Amino acid sequence: MNTFKSFALMAGVATAALTGFTAASYADELVLSSWLPPKHPIVVGVMEPWAEQVSEATDGRVTVRILPKPLGPPPAHYDLAADGVADITYGLHSFTKDDRFLRSRIGQFSFLGDTATDGSKAYWSVYGGTLDAQAEHQGTKLLGLWVHGPGMFHNNQRKIEALEDFGGLKIRTPGGYIADLSQDVGITTQFMGPGEVFEKLSRGVIDGVTFPVEALQAFNLTDHIKYSMKVPGGIYNTSWFLVMNEDIWDGISEEDQAAIEAVSGEALAELAGGVWDAADARGADYIADKDIEVYDAPTPVLDAIRELAAKHEAAWADAVQETGFDGAGALAEFRAQTGVSN
Repeated sequence: MNTFKSFALMAGVATAALTGFTAASYADELVLSSWLPPKHPIVVGVMEPWAEQVSEATDGRVTVRILPKPLGPPPAHYDLAADGVADITYGLHSFTKDDRFLRSRIGQFSFLGDTATDGSKAYWSVYGGTLDAQAEHQGTKLLGLWVHGPGMFHNNQRKIEALEDFGGLKIRTPGGYIADLSQDVGITTQFMGPGEVFEKLSRGVIDGVTFPVEALQAFNLTDHIKYSMKVPGGIYNTSWFLVMNEDIWDGISEEDQAAIEAVSGEALAELAGGVWDAADARGADYIADKDIEVYDAPTPVLDAIRELAAKHEAAWADAVQETGFDGAGALAEFRAQTGVSN
């Protein structure tokens, strides 16, 4: 536990002893660093309701305060929690460029699920269970895992009708699998936080972005995108985490830990998935009358993506095998739960 939190907790316990209050009446306010825009669906629809559920589940003994501004850039958020700078953070595994989250990559592949709800529940079940996600989240208590809706390929240069059409495009990706896949087809990938995309797209620094459809509305990109390509189950996805500093978690009573777990995990995956699906539906309606051509990936493009994706999946499964887990079996289990076949 960081020094400030330790002092605050000891002071609270001492005060309780002096005033006659029991330790159970001490309310521990935890700080959550949030890097998405305050009105983003994940903040409004997931983080805020979850914080309220934590307070209700613990009868107010544990509360969560969401900061209006982040304590660091998006890629730093896992370490902010692990190092005790923030009590709670959320983020994308692909923002962390080392290999500590190797098994998390199961949530980033193509052809994973047609809805965020199905994908998120499968992600918690498979990565959170079969692949022992907690073991990869050292220094923290893993509270939640989810994915967004099917990832799409958006650009303002040309419709993708053949594999060669990807060549030379400058595309923002969130890193991880989709960055590797993009580079395979001749794309120049650029990494940046989602909040930077509008500026870079409007200035012509990038030609497009990989995002679910909701992001075109959420980040005000519709004036700078002309073509949006859909792939069954998504051309990619992103794997998200919600974590609490391990020392902070250990300082919470077993009763309140159980209460927090009850509103996290699978329940949080379903909540986050539903929020993404609703946001995608709104986003699709929003762009319906915009000057954007939304189309299904042509068969030659789809076949090429399948071939490249299979190579990445096999390489990942081999790496996971070396850590003692059946990656290929886990991926098959994931797709069986979402009902998507590649």
